[in-house]
Amino acid sequence: MSELKDMYRTIVADGFPDTMTITLGDSVLTYHKRTWEMGGEVRGLRYGENPDQPAALYEFVEGENKVAHLKWRSPKQGIVSALTEEQMVQSGKHPGKTNLTDVDNACNILQYLSKKPAAAILKHNNPCGAAWADTLFDALNNAFWCDRIAAFGGAVVVNRPLDMKCAELIASQYFEVVAAPSFEEGVVDVLKGRKNLRIFELPGLAHLDELKGIPMLDFKSLTDGGIIMQKSFVNRINSVDDFIPATGAKKDGAVFTARKPTEKEAEDLLFAWAVEAGVTSNSVIFVRDGATVAIGTGEQDRVGCAELAIHKAYTKHADVLSFRRTGLSLYELQQKALADAEAAAILEEINRKTREEKGGLIGSVVVSDGFFPFRDGVDVVMAQGVTAIAHPGGSIRDWEVVQACNEHEPQVAMVYTGQRSFKH
Repeated sequence: MSELKDMYRTIVADGFPDTMTITLGDSVLTYHKRTWEMGGEVRGLRYGENPDQPAALYEFVEGENKVAHLKWRSPKQGIVSALTEEQMVQSGKHPGKTNLTDVDNACNILQYLSKKPAAAILKHNNPCGAAWADTLFDALNNAFWCDRIAAFGGAVVVNRPLDMKCAELIASQYFEVVAAPSFEEGVVDVLKGRKNLRIFELPGLAHLDELKGIPMLDFKSLTDGGIIMQKSFVNRINSVDDFIPATGAKKDGAVFTARKPTEKEAEDLLFAWAVEAGVTSNSVIFVRDGATVAIGTGEQDRVGCAELAIHKAYTKHADVLSFRRTGLSLYELQQKALADAEAAAILEEINRKTREEKGGLIGSVVVSDGFFPFRDGVDVVMAQGVTAIAHPGGSIRDWEVVQACNEHEPQVAMVYTGQRSFKH
């Protein structure tokens, strides 16, 4: 067993060159491999996605991208790729590819949430929970309780200076990474109580709004060695006014128009669509009061994705009820209930309350990264008490989906985003 554990501790020699140059027509882009001095030696990435995969991180340092006559992100705008020894306040077990890509995807989400203190907790390059609020602690606390189970071992990323109250919450749990634009006095000392925690001070997290409308070159490597190059996704919904009214869908001469969201519903939809930029498709996200309630991700069909998110919401809601009442996770309580009558009674009560509260989904809003091709998906989410829905629109059955919202009692609001947000 010790030999198996050793593979997670071993730093893999990458063997990749110090410089990478990409020539795109008339554009010559230069990248430098990132290394850091740690423990008296120079090290690059610990390893790639898995311990047997060498990997290297490159920072874009020179060149002007003229491809497609677009304005692209330029050198000196790096955040994760520009990480220095000084910004790596504590390296923990030494960062690998997954640690940095989790932080990077959090940046991808938080760039659209700069108007409020916001927090995202990621693992396996998907958010476990995300929230924004009037204070950073409320945002972080809400993000954590969205899914405290999945958050175990995750990366915490915030867009405001990390304060002591937030630090104490982070230190009370097990996380792999914490990244903030800066740390208030005494905060780092608290965080260093977790010796394996990787602590990153990334000033660029305070200026993400400067990048949100500027795309970067997005490369996708194929298994045959080929490469697909694309402009990265850029969110077109920067305010509630950017949503498109769900009106004008026609069927047999009839025109179908959905209810307009309330101010609160629209604000939650705005937040949800920002989070959607960082979620693997197919995905459906439930949000209430500026925090994710459930995230269904990576499914092949949209109604299945909605059903998965609902199942997760019920499970996570029951877990929170169990943990706050008994100090036990839902799974621990279920195990105890097999031989303990009192625990079994508590479990039954928690399950009943979870059903009554529909997993905390009542009053939430839903966004979908792709359009709803049939009404089954919206019928499934509306049955859980959803009050408003946003999706790209453009299905030949948009009329059917709008009709489903109008037939529901009470009537559910719907808007279109006018863009798809697939992420593969």
